[in-house]
Order: sequence, then structure tokens, then C-alpha cells
Amino acid sequence: MSELAALSNSYQNWYRFSRNPTAVIGLLIVVLSLLAALLAPYITPFPDHVGAIVDFRNRHQPPSLEHWFGTDNVGRDILTRVIFGLRVSLMLAFVVLVIAVPFGTAMGLLAGYFGGWTEIVIMRLTDIALALPPLIMALAVAAVLEPSLMNAMLAIASLWWTWHTRLVYSMVRQIRALEYVEAAETLGASKTHILFREILPNCVSAIAVKTSLDAGFVILIGASLSFLGLGIQPPTPDLGTMVSDGASFLPDYWWESLLPGTAILFVALGFNLLGDGLRDLFDVEDVR
Repeated sequence: MSELAALSNSYQNWYRFSRNPTAVIGLLIVVLSLLAALLAPYITPFPDHVGAIVDFRNRHQPPSLEHWFGTDNVGRDILTRVIFGLRVSLMLAFVVLVIAVPFGTAMGLLAGYFGGWTEIVIMRLTDIALALPPLIMALAVAAVLEPSLMNAMLAIASLWWTWHTRLVYSMVRQIRALEYVEAAETLGASKTHILFREILPNCVSAIAVKTSLDAGFVILIGASLSFLGLGIQPPTPDLGTMVSDGASFLPDYWWESLLPGTAILFVALGFNLLGDGLRDLFDVEDVR
């Protein structure tokens, strides 16, 4: 009977989600971007243009039937490099959030439930970290370390956990006073059981919404690092690097900068629309 109830609840949630056109558009954009990134070697017209290849006879070609997004200053197909650049951007967002979300969630759980010195130490460290703009901190870390994809991930993740710590902390402070948590404590449930079986499940919806919104922001910050030369290095295709390289040839060869920039906007918009849809579905307060 419980399985039928869960199935019915899932169907109702999907129905509510599907009635939100912006959420559906966001989901379609995210799924399309993920499929394009996964299938990049098979769907791109010139997969060999990902590496250090030059074709000066076809440099600065405008968009055409052969090169839908045109070619760059060394003759490489921009559409191919944009799709492979999506793969890099999505990988960056995935790794950063895989590091930041669990760590920030754990810190928020500990601070919100135990209080006392645990709360003071964790939340004061969080406040200090929140006072530093993520992009500035990422620039500082990336400037000290050798520019690479791994270092860009570490630079962004070094501060991103703080937002999830603050979110989970505020929720746990409210949840720990509820009757079912007090009942679990009265029955002698362990701290681990209370944290991960009683409190955490009630935070999952807000964490999911926050994570979806964060994915778009992480992609934007990663592109900003690459634009400034502190992210992924050539010849690996990266959207921020492509925008930076193409900016040198504006406005004559506008497609070299505009189209990769549009790709960044496209995927970031998708995650933001999806996050807004999840927020409406779960009836979560603003977590931005």
C-alpha cells in the first residue's frame, strides 16, 4: 500500500512540475545539454578540432551550412568546440557541487543540532568565508596555483560549501524543536540516527533546489576564470576561453565570441529555470 502511495505522490509531483512551463523548459535545456556533452564525440561535425589542430585556409569563416557556428582564428569548427566546452563546464559544476554540497550540509547539520561551541566555531568560519566574494577568492586561489581544470574546481569549491552550511543550519534550528525529533531523543535514538534519518530528509528538497540553482552560477564563475586565463588552458575547449579569444576579433568576427557566450547563457538559464521549478514544486522559500 505504501508503494502505491509513493507512486501516487510521485505522479502528483510530476503533474505539478509539468504544469510549470518554465520548469519544463529548464529541464529540457539541462537534459539537452547533458546529452550533447555525453555524446559530443559522436554528434559533432569535426571532433578532431578539439585538439591542437590548425586550418588557416578556413579561419574566420562565418556561420554556414558546413560550419553552423563558423570557425575561429585558426580554422577550427566553433560548434564542435562549444559542445565539447559544455562537457567541461558541466564536469566543473558536477565536481564542485559533489565536494561542496555534502561538506556544507554536514557542517550545517552539526552546527544546527549540537549548538554550543560547535555552532560558534562552524558558523563564525562560515561568516568569514561568506564575507569573501566567491569569484575573488577563486581568482586568488587560481592565481596562486597552476591554471588547470582541477585547480579551477578546487578554487570554486573552497568557498561554495558555505552557502549550504548556512541554509542547512537555519533549517535544522527549526526542525530540531519539532515533536518527532524530541520523540526520537526520548526513545533513545542515536545522534547519527536523528541527524541522518529524522532531520536530513526534511532538508533534502531545499538542498536540491539550492544545488540546481548553484550549478548555473558555478558554470558562470568557471567561465569567468577561463576568460581571465586562470581556468582550463588551451587547446582544451572551454566556453570562457573561447569568449576571451573571440573578443579580440570583435566586431568583425562576432560569432567567435557571441556564440560561445550564448552557450554559457543557455546552460546557466536552464539550471536556473529548473531550480525555480523545483522551488515551486517543493514549496521551498527563497534559497538564493
